[in-house]
Amino acid sequence: MAERRTEQEQRTLSDERAAGDAAAPVEVRVLATAEEVCEAVADELVELVHRRPEAVLGLATGSTMIGLYAALSARVRDGAVSLERVRTFNLDEYLGLPEASPRSFRAFMDEHLFGPCGIDAARVAFPVAPGAEGADVRAFEDAIHAAGGIDLQLLGLGANGHIAFNEPGSLRDSRTRAVELAPRTRADAAAAFGGLDSVPTRAVTMGVGTILEARTIRVLALGAHKADVVSRMLAGAPGSELPAGFLAGHPDVRLLVDAAAASGPDGR
Repeated sequence: MAERRTEQEQRTLSDERAAGDAAAPVEVRVLATAEEVCEAVADELVELVHRRPEAVLGLATGSTMIGLYAALSARVRDGAVSLERVRTFNLDEYLGLPEASPRSFRAFMDEHLFGPCGIDAARVAFPVAPGAEGADVRAFEDAIHAAGGIDLQLLGLGANGHIAFNEPGSLRDSRTRAVELAPRTRADAAAAFGGLDSVPTRAVTMGVGTILEARTIRVLALGAHKADVVSRMLAGAPGSELPAGFLAGHPDVRLLVDAAAASGPDGR
């Protein structure tokens, strides 16, 4: 049976994290290549699932995650781990896409993780379904709570410091909600959509406060184009300006970067 936290345990965990020292530095691990970063995080996920076969995983999308999911899928094919019993919650999804859009995050996950790893659709959750006009964000938050909370949350790092679709100006205690996407975020997605005009303007995202309730958080940043935002994060930019800054003070957060992403003035 999956481990469940009591309501008192969840309140205590939230209280401890809210009271954490916001100035505490984020642990950083620098590896030589993007492949090494992906292999390291895949190994950690395998270890977690070995300990807890019904682990609750918070999942991210984007190019950074492709190598990680490929490494995890390879371990499933080799028989090193089974993901059939895990429960997953994705960070976000666009609003306004057609239900069968290949650009939806659900389609991305089906291609790169759920299909290759045999994760049943009944065990995955998104804050909004592709094609839906709105989201029952309370039901999404309640489902996370009912599952016992997220054991390990994966995050990418947006060029403007966003985590999930929590753009600059997001609040530390924000919850799952619909948001307007920042111009920089839409511009970064333009190539995948065949042009800026095709990029949705709105999405539903897990909130910063929701993310911070995860037991463990692993942030991946790969490539020289992430060096600036990595440097700003490690320099202690406030969360109001750089949402990733809100991760400082979490009791088990680690930023994993390749050498190229660590090449900025505050890279380590």
